[in-house]
Amino acid sequence: MKTLIWNILVGISLITQLVSCKQHPQDVVNEYYNKGKFNGSVLIVKNGQVVCDTALGFRNFEKALEADRNTSFYIASLSKPFTATAIIMLEQKGLLKFDDKASRFVELPGYAKHITIRQLLHHTSGIRDYENILSKKGLTNQEVINWLYHFKSLDFVPDSKFKYCNSGYIILSRIIEKVSGKSYGTFINDNIITPLKMSNTHVYESGTVIQNIASGYNKQKQPDNYSILTTGDGGIYSTPEDLYKFDQALRKYTLISKENTRTIYSPFQLSDGEISNYGFAWFIENKNGEKSAMHTGGLNGFKALFWRDLQHNSCIIALTNQGDSFSPGNFLHDIRKTIR
Repeated sequence: MKTLIWNILVGISLITQLVSCKQHPQDVVNEYYNKGKFNGSVLIVKNGQVVCDTALGFRNFEKALEADRNTSFYIASLSKPFTATAIIMLEQKGLLKFDDKASRFVELPGYAKHITIRQLLHHTSGIRDYENILSKKGLTNQEVINWLYHFKSLDFVPDSKFKYCNSGYIILSRIIEKVSGKSYGTFINDNIITPLKMSNTHVYESGTVIQNIASGYNKQKQPDNYSILTTGDGGIYSTPEDLYKFDQALRKYTLISKENTRTIYSPFQLSDGEISNYGFAWFIENKNGEKSAMHTGGLNGFKALFWRDLQHNSCIIALTNQGDSFSPGNFLHDIRKTIR
């Protein structure tokens, strides 16, 4: 009996040591910063409790202006969930349907006249992606759509494959404008940003002035700032705190109905039976009974990470303005170990 009790006590001691050795999320963030692998702002939530909320480094290196928790960072493709949410809100008002043809609302090349809103949301439309091909300061949505007219056919048969496409979300932005009668920025501001009191979130348009904004840099801290004007695929500046407000609104069905919420987190079956794990602007992971939704973003000197545990109200949000230094995948892996 004494031996059994002793073994139990030793086991408890070992478990206690293992638990005590587990790193705190803030320690991991500090390690990344101290090693020059992160400069920016982070918010980490575990089971509804904030366990890390910090800003480290500079929003402007030349002027030695420090970043703080209210500094707005360019979030690049993290804008896509906002675009999808706007489309869903219009659907809920009966102003469009997911299986409507995009050409009903936006003038498109003849070869694209049958692609649907749903296919654009899922990146299965076959529309060609402009990113890495069009490079121009001040690039606009209309210029991207004009570029699509240079082709005579889709890249592939719709729904036959998943292929990430920024051009598709630009078309969705134009649909939002056509249906609502407002600019993309005005619609997002009136229906998402203002109701959720996301006071440090802004859709960047020509002439936009943002206080406490982060400038973009490369690994050598040389300027590499955001310089285009497309919306739908990107175009938004935000903070981790504001993105968490967006997360909570999605969890509480403030913006989107419960039925449509299930849709945005549902994988899509391609025409050959294969499954795409991209829902409506979220990469979906369902592993070991745990379901999460994630999106990343990156352009010029900015990178962004938004990971959401859909069952345990946990989040990992990281925004940086020194993008080349930051590995979102490694960071996510290291932080997830601390909140399990």
